[in-house]
Amino acid sequence: MSRLRDLRKARGYSQVKMQMLTGIDQSDYSKIESGKRNLSFEQCRRVALALDTSMDYLAGLTDDPRPYPRPERED
Repeated sequence: MSRLRDLRKARGYSQVKMQMLTGIDQSDYSKIESGKRNLSFEQCRRVALALDTSMDYLAGLTDDPRPYPRPERED
């Protein structure tokens, strides 16, 4: 997934940093980036949040890497 790797590098994040941000083990994350493993829905959500993008962008459904507007949370 070159989009995933390109976004990670553009943010200046290492795979270890992505592990800290997403909870996905670094070795698993490496396999995801190299296409040897697929993201689960929850993993995709966490990666999209960590990289400030949309799940659609990660899936190749849009070429716009900007995240969709998120509603304000009511606590």
